[in-house]
Amino acid sequence: PKSIYEIEGAKEVAIETTSFSKLAGFTGVRLGWIVCPAELKFADGTPVKNDLGRIMSTLFNGASSVAQQGGIAALDNINQVMDIVKYYLENAKLVRETLDSCGIKYYGGDNAPYIFAHFPGRDSWDAFEEILTKCQVVTTPGFGFGPAGQGFVRISAFGQRENVVEACKRLANHFKK
Repeated sequence: PKSIYEIEGAKEVAIETTSFSKLAGFTGVRLGWIVCPAELKFADGTPVKNDLGRIMSTLFNGASSVAQQGGIAALDNINQVMDIVKYYLENAKLVRETLDSCGIKYYGGDNAPYIFAHFPGRDSWDAFEEILTKCQVVTTPGFGFGPAGQGFVRISAFGQRENVVEACKRLANHFKK
């Protein structure tokens, strides 16, 4: 689903978060939004949305005006943004095909340009270091995403096509069985 709210009953149990990093390639900008439905209630029956502003303001001071203007520009040019997203998802497909050819299990890369490649029995940092030193390809150790990320590296498909193709060649040369 494109939204958690496409799932029956989700409005009573979920707050949806979305970021421009996935929508428009705003990596590192930290701009997004949340949706809190009126149906979501605290145990005492009070709507969560009534307290959401207070809760958020204790955690976050807000996005910069520069980031907000970038977000507005992205939404004003959503068709162009979708073309860019399509480009990055095509990059992700190249990475997935490479990992498939190497027999490496992975998750993701279908709806976002990030692929989590699994290296069973290996430490994330060791897998990261091997890929960096042997392939000269930069990934992100999976443990940085929490304990369940151990044994994984995250591969980003954000990049120019020729760089992604070159990275895929290097990965294939090193890992192909």
